[in-house]
Amino acid sequence: MAESATEQNAANGIASPSEASEVQAGNPLPIGGAHAQGRGVNFVLFSRNATGVRLEFYQRVADSTPNRVIDFDPVSHRTGDVWHVWVRGIRPGQLYSYRVDGPYLPEKGHRFNSHKLLLDPYARAIAGIENWDFVAARGYDSSSSVGDSSVSNVDNAGTTPKSVFTDDNFDWEMDSPPKHSASDTVIYETHVRGFTIHPSSGVAHPGTFTGLIEKIPYLKDLGVTAIELMPVLEFNENETRLLNPITGERLKNYWGYDPVAFFAPKQSYCVGGVHGEQIREFREMIKAFHHAGIEVILDIVLNHTAEGDELGPTISLRGIENSIYYMLQENGRRYYKNFSGVGNTLNANHPVVREFVRNVLRYWVMHMHVDGFRFDLASILGRDEHGNILSNAPLLEDIAEDPILRDVKIIAEAWDAGGAYQVGSFSTKRWTEWNGRFRDDVRRFWTGDAGLMGSFASRICGSSDLYQSTGKSPANSLNFVTCHDGFTLNDLVSYAQKHNDENGEYNRDGADTNYSDNCGVEGPSQDPAIEGARSRMIKNFLLTLFMSRGIPMLLGGDEFRRTQHGNNNAYCQDNKVSWFDWGLLEKHKEIHRFTLGMIAFRRAHPDLRRESFYTGEDIKWIAPNGGTPDWADNRQKSFACLIQGRTEPDLFILFNAETGSVDFRLPTLPAGKIWRLAADTSRTAPDDLFDPGKEPSLQGQIVFRLEPRSSAILLTDG
Repeated sequence: MAESATEQNAANGIASPSEASEVQAGNPLPIGGAHAQGRGVNFVLFSRNATGVRLEFYQRVADSTPNRVIDFDPVSHRTGDVWHVWVRGIRPGQLYSYRVDGPYLPEKGHRFNSHKLLLDPYARAIAGIENWDFVAARGYDSSSSVGDSSVSNVDNAGTTPKSVFTDDNFDWEMDSPPKHSASDTVIYETHVRGFTIHPSSGVAHPGTFTGLIEKIPYLKDLGVTAIELMPVLEFNENETRLLNPITGERLKNYWGYDPVAFFAPKQSYCVGGVHGEQIREFREMIKAFHHAGIEVILDIVLNHTAEGDELGPTISLRGIENSIYYMLQENGRRYYKNFSGVGNTLNANHPVVREFVRNVLRYWVMHMHVDGFRFDLASILGRDEHGNILSNAPLLEDIAEDPILRDVKIIAEAWDAGGAYQVGSFSTKRWTEWNGRFRDDVRRFWTGDAGLMGSFASRICGSSDLYQSTGKSPANSLNFVTCHDGFTLNDLVSYAQKHNDENGEYNRDGADTNYSDNCGVEGPSQDPAIEGARSRMIKNFLLTLFMSRGIPMLLGGDEFRRTQHGNNNAYCQDNKVSWFDWGLLEKHKEIHRFTLGMIAFRRAHPDLRRESFYTGEDIKWIAPNGGTPDWADNRQKSFACLIQGRTEPDLFILFNAETGSVDFRLPTLPAGKIWRLAADTSRTAPDDLFDPGKEPSLQGQIVFRLEPRSSAILLTDG
């Protein structure tokens, strides 16, 4: 920043402000961001090793020249490591950015470059994402033969987004979070854009937060109590340069697991957004969901940023204080530790970064009223600066015990790309975990793997083998069969292999082990027998999910057999591969009806969703012959459980993963009671699931025949 602010303002025809009237020292607190104070705005930025900070204001997003600049005085505008300035007359919608000067010494971990315009890490809105050039944002000279050792002097102001100052005015109209208990919670995971962008969605504002509001009646009718949104924090969907090898089209960062701003809702998910309208639209969505009794959980990425490895762009944190915000290699601090698998790792347990993360979470709860978070690759948040897993990670305890966050749901993806796998042992009782063991064991049982009866039985009961020894409960287990990462439920029973050819990575991306079964034909089939087998398998998975203790999560679209055509890693497919085709709702209305019925059945039977493990008095395991299952017999793939109701009917749930039918001896009932059939996945609608009070009687039967690879629920009456 060789040219002073006074010289630059004069060159732009701007009179330099009077220090006493228009620009003052300001305050170091709150620790970051732009906050209205009196008749002006207080701007705050943390940087320990910076030698200079400049604040620039812009009239339009595409402008390459600011209309006003303010240099921070290192004496009066700095308190410790915090730079601050108060500016009079700044109004909501004002575009601003920072330049930070300091040493460019990658080998020492410093990557300051005042030629690069930087986003405020605390910016609540970002404008100009759609034309963002990540190449121009590189802090090193990419034309040099010495890698990242030579600093870039290319100014990228005209090709990078700007931060937006916003006010906090919004009428919440007495908004009150639903605060559903774990036992009542049913989560629906979906993507904001993909949910409504397809023409078949029928909404007025497709692909937006507002479009989601229009689908609330559908979600309420389905019976879910919470919607989990894939990343909505600002990201650059145009960062990838991969091409679809089949169509030649440029691929997108569709999922958004590459954040660039942790406080800002995604602009492209809004009808407006240049002047910060995205905040209002997001809040309107939250308010509408709460009015319908549905919670909103954010899938939040706090383990890395889109700045990537040493060859990535300088967007924000890297150019502000690289050596503190990121984990760097000890033997070469120009390189990043990569426990995220995408280039860098946030140094989450450094005190400064811990405070930053807490402020992010508090903001979304206090100011945006979200009801919880699913933490992507959460094991990273338990690593120290050297990458070691901490036994009592300060950040994880901070999140669990934070008084502002006490009522929100905190859900961990309890693993990372560095080899950590902590399902069953993640942090404290406050944390719910994505139960990857549930997904794998349930898939393997139903696809016919031997020796899975015991593990499958444990998953049904809330995974006591994983959680009970540490004092946790079924409420710590978030059960799922499918999620955004992997096959959809339709594809799980339609493809034996992944088909990621359109991702531009030669089908090398995505998991190779899926525990899937194509039921005899790879991909779509018109054969009624194949389709019948697939429908049966889908019902088996749905029945298992909603009959299991723990918190169930349904992947959006599975209730009407949404397909990604065998792509199990559709992160880059912003097209019909990923979009919800609502025409499938009518085509597969039988599956939709079954899903709705299973959710309702779970809600009607509290014994299935208690936040405690079954005892020997609650549940009995029964072999087809009426005896006790031989858990050590790897040949056996069929068994049943008798759940003895406390104040409700007994349930007899039968599972048969054999390729032939199995006759189950029915448990003897006291006089006056009879068995009734509630559900049978081998049957077609409407006989696959009966409405309450209309279950057909099995009086006089002593044996129930369960067809191949199917499941059933019986309940007592009388």
